[in-house]
Amino acid sequence: MRRFALALCTTLLAAGPALAANCITDKGSFGAYKSAFAKDAAAAGVGQRGLQALQNAQLSSITWKFESRPSSQTGVSYNDPATFLAKRTGGSSQAFVNAARSKVQKNASLFNSIEQRYGVPGSVLAVIWGLETSWGGYLGKTSIVDGAVTLSSYCRRHPRFEPHAEAALMMVDRGIITPKTQGGPSGELGHMQFLAGNWLRYGVDASGDGVADPYKAADALASAANLLRQNGWKAGQPWGEGTGNFRALSAWNDSGNYQRAIAYAAQQVGQ
Repeated sequence: MRRFALALCTTLLAAGPALAANCITDKGSFGAYKSAFAKDAAAAGVGQRGLQALQNAQLSSITWKFESRPSSQTGVSYNDPATFLAKRTGGSSQAFVNAARSKVQKNASLFNSIEQRYGVPGSVLAVIWGLETSWGGYLGKTSIVDGAVTLSSYCRRHPRFEPHAEAALMMVDRGIITPKTQGGPSGELGHMQFLAGNWLRYGVDASGDGVADPYKAADALASAANLLRQNGWKAGQPWGEGTGNFRALSAWNDSGNYQRAIAYAAQQVGQ
């Protein structure tokens, strides 16, 4: 994955009741966590297929490794968004901007239709798309179920991530994903790397086939726009730092580095 860090790709917006499963701090307790979590998942409405996926879930070593790193290794702040872009993408910020602009131009009809409906410019969506998956070039190699359940078990993330783990199991129930569908190490899925709970809340069908599919670019892009709109994005307004639309970006990712990079790159793409 061409990323500066294995960062969480969306902010947590789903809420859930207090759950009974205890968090863990050692890998050996993962099986016990799953057994306790299964009761909570069943109570939340997860069906048989989802519960079977939970039973078969394996602890994700890459997820655990990232979460157990000292906070000093993950809290670097970049005041210059171009520097952050270069670190994250492994190339120059200008090369990233040029590629994002090309995506907007080649898919002008799609981006225009999304902006008309949700008010979010294509430049903003194309930048997020590029930062998340290199415009669909890399969607992740970690089982979504494994990553989501591992993250929800870890004490630093528990219980805030358990609704997303439950949502991933519900997506298995509904046939949107399978237990083996791969995504990011924190359970992120599809072109825009939604967390499962956010997908169930904001996912929309933009392709017109009757299914909101995170692995279809049109659906994923429109869903990201829907998320931003429902969290304060105003059509036709600026999105520079200090504006309301900039604050709305925190609904996508609560990292200041990430928000500044989106705002900077999207401005460059639109010029």
